[in-house]
Amino acid sequence: MSEMGRFLVFMGVILVVVGVILWLAPRIPWLGKLPGDIVWQRGRWTFYFPLGTCILISVVLTLLIYLFRR
Repeated sequence: MSEMGRFLVFMGVILVVVGVILWLAPRIPWLGKLPGDIVWQRGRWTFYFPLGTCILISVVLTLLIYLFRR
Protein backbone atom coordinates (compact mmCIF):
# COMPACT_ATOMS: atom_id res chain seq x y z
CA MET A 1 0.00 0.00 0.00
CA SER A 2 2.89 2.41 0.57
CA GLU A 3 3.85 2.19 -3.11
CA MET A 4 0.37 3.37 -4.06
CA GLY A 5 0.71 6.31 -1.65
CA ARG A 6 4.08 7.27 -3.08
CA PHE A 7 2.69 7.07 -6.60
CA LEU A 8 -0.25 9.33 -5.69
CA VAL A 9 2.02 11.88 -4.02
CA PHE A 10 4.35 11.82 -7.04
CA MET A 11 1.43 12.36 -9.43
CA GLY A 12 0.15 15.19 -7.23
CA VAL A 13 3.53 16.92 -7.34
CA ILE A 14 3.64 16.55 -11.11
CA LEU A 15 0.15 18.06 -11.42
CA VAL A 16 1.15 21.01 -9.23
CA VAL A 17 4.31 21.63 -11.28
CA VAL A 18 2.40 21.44 -14.56
CA GLY A 19 -0.24 23.79 -13.14
CA VAL A 20 2.38 26.35 -12.10
CA ILE A 21 4.02 26.14 -15.51
CA LEU A 22 0.68 26.69 -17.26
CA TRP A 23 -0.11 29.56 -14.89
CA LEU A 24 3.23 31.30 -15.53
CA ALA A 25 3.56 30.48 -19.27
CA PRO A 26 1.67 33.57 -20.52
CA ARG A 27 4.14 35.77 -18.64
CA ILE A 28 7.09 34.45 -20.67
CA PRO A 29 6.89 36.58 -23.83
CA TRP A 30 9.21 34.51 -26.05
CA LEU A 31 7.60 31.15 -25.25
CA GLY A 32 5.67 30.02 -28.32
CA LYS A 33 7.37 32.53 -30.62
CA LEU A 34 10.69 30.77 -31.16
CA PRO A 35 12.29 30.16 -34.55
CA GLY A 36 10.89 26.88 -35.81
CA ASP A 37 7.35 27.46 -34.50
CA ILE A 38 4.98 27.00 -37.43
CA VAL A 39 1.99 29.33 -37.87
CA TRP A 40 -0.37 29.35 -40.86
CA GLN A 41 -3.21 31.85 -41.02
CA ARG A 42 -5.97 31.74 -43.63
CA GLY A 43 -8.80 34.14 -42.94
CA ARG A 44 -10.35 33.12 -39.64
CA TRP A 45 -8.50 29.78 -39.57
CA THR A 46 -5.13 29.49 -37.79
CA PHE A 47 -2.88 26.45 -37.53
CA TYR A 48 -0.16 26.65 -34.89
CA PHE A 49 2.49 24.01 -34.23
CA PRO A 50 5.15 25.05 -31.68
CA LEU A 51 7.98 22.84 -32.98
CA GLY A 52 10.83 25.05 -31.71
CA THR A 53 9.18 25.40 -28.29
CA CYS A 54 8.66 21.62 -28.07
CA ILE A 55 12.32 20.98 -28.88
CA LEU A 56 13.45 23.51 -26.26
CA ILE A 57 11.20 22.02 -23.58
CA SER A 58 12.39 18.51 -24.50
CA VAL A 59 16.05 19.50 -24.16
CA VAL A 60 15.46 21.23 -20.81
CA LEU A 61 13.51 18.29 -19.40
CA THR A 62 16.12 15.82 -20.65
CA LEU A 63 18.88 17.78 -18.92
CA LEU A 64 16.88 18.00 -15.68
CA ILE A 65 16.16 14.26 -15.68
CA TYR A 66 19.81 13.54 -16.42
CA LEU A 67 20.95 15.73 -13.51
CA PHE A 68 18.47 14.25 -11.03
CA ARG A 69 19.37 10.65 -11.96
CA ARG A 70 23.07 11.18 -11.20
